[in-house]
Amino acid sequence: MHGKVRFFNEGINYRLLGKTKIKEWINEVILRDSKTSGVMNIIFCDDAYLSELNLSYLHHTTLTDIITFDFTADGIISGDIYISIDRVRENAMLYNKTCRDELNRVMIHGVLHLLGNKDKKPKDKAMMRKKEDDCLQLLLSLSK
Repeated sequence: MHGKVRFFNEGINYRLLGKTKIKEWINEVILRDSKTSGVMNIIFCDDAYLSELNLSYLHHTTLTDIITFDFTADGIISGDIYISIDRVRENAMLYNKTCRDELNRVMIHGVLHLLGNKDKKPKDKAMMRKKEDDCLQLLLSLSK
């Protein structure tokens, strides 16, 4: 049984295309990590909203593209993933990617955090990037 992946907007009007395929992809990534999918909420917001969360919960004053709240319990992968569409758009331009590609990377980055992956140390960051790339390749293969 697949978990439930849900998408919401907070303070912005954003329409995610291909929701069904993205839900399948996220559940497949979790399954391939030998874990069980629970409830995952992906909330799209703007910089101001995410900055407020960042300050309130993490006591950080820097801009970020994603904050992940992990509610995993009893091995069932669950959580809330907040994504700043403002940051995604800016980073897409900065890294010469499409907004869709950058958003896919950010979404799966949050899922990988829920699966226990870290990215604070350089070695962990490199491993996270490799896993993101592998997951993005999986999405391409599922889309065929």
